[in-house]
Amino acid sequence: MNGLRNRGGRRKDAVPAPAGGAAARVGGRLRRVSPYLYIAPIALTLLVFKIVPFFLSLALSFTRYDILTPPVFNGLYNYQKLLGDVMLGDAVRNTLLYAVIVVPIQTVLALLLACCVVGKGNRLTARFAKAAFFIPYLTSASIIGIVWKTLLNSDIAAVEGFFALFGLNASTLLGSSKTALPTLAGIAIWKDLGYYMIIYVAGLMNIPQIYYEAARVDGANKWWEFFKITLPLVKPTTILVVFLGITTSFQVFDLLYNLTGGGPGTSTMTLVMYAYNLNFKSNNAGYAMAVSNVLLLIVAVLSILQRKFVRRETSEW
Repeated sequence: MNGLRNRGGRRKDAVPAPAGGAAARVGGRLRRVSPYLYIAPIALTLLVFKIVPFFLSLALSFTRYDILTPPVFNGLYNYQKLLGDVMLGDAVRNTLLYAVIVVPIQTVLALLLACCVVGKGNRLTARFAKAAFFIPYLTSASIIGIVWKTLLNSDIAAVEGFFALFGLNASTLLGSSKTALPTLAGIAIWKDLGYYMIIYVAGLMNIPQIYYEAARVDGANKWWEFFKITLPLVKPTTILVVFLGITTSFQVFDLLYNLTGGGPGTSTMTLVMYAYNLNFKSNNAGYAMAVSNVLLLIVAVLSILQRKFVRRETSEW
């Protein structure tokens, strides 16, 4: 408007906007944009290292690609080849066997250790146990693989003597097709045990103590409390630990690469190791992408099932 008129008919200039109005508008825009700025780094990381590689892998799985020359579209040939690949069958079998060995043992051990730690309260022994079991998990899998390979293959008297107590020869554990996979599984259990123990510790500390107090009033012993109170109430945590263990087992690579490299023969060849060899040793990147996508599908299904079971158990609890 050109202005307002007073009672005498003369124009009265409009009142100018406050000086702080522009600053307030800018501040409002910044407040609306700031949440997106906070998530921009992780969103960019996911885009570059997760989303883009996924679509590239999906596209290249329909091509004949050897990394050195441009990819050539070949339709569903790579996925048809999966059905008759004997080596892929060995890799799937080894991956499943590895998961069957690792997941039950580490789940049971993690629960038992967590019960012992929680039972000690905040004592020095409990804090030491948490740190001692968690340190291997924080250590790089590649470093642990190199260290264990050196220990087992260096003819160290103490190591040889320890395994001799169980009738085993330490220097042949990784070199025999019968013992290589169980040895790999045992080292993996030792490495990740502390992580799953901490998850169980968190679950056990969320159980109300009133249940145990009521059970003791009724004369219940420790075993009765464990099987009738502890186990049912940590069921959501157990589901989480089991599915995390399965997912991790299907993706094992660093430890395997540094310990056996998939050998001897194909006795420790897993899906990830097989895809790696196809891509970087056989220059068959297109087929490697198809194998990787099958693994991705398996892990995605496991993740969906895990969320479904945990959500159902949590709602029931």
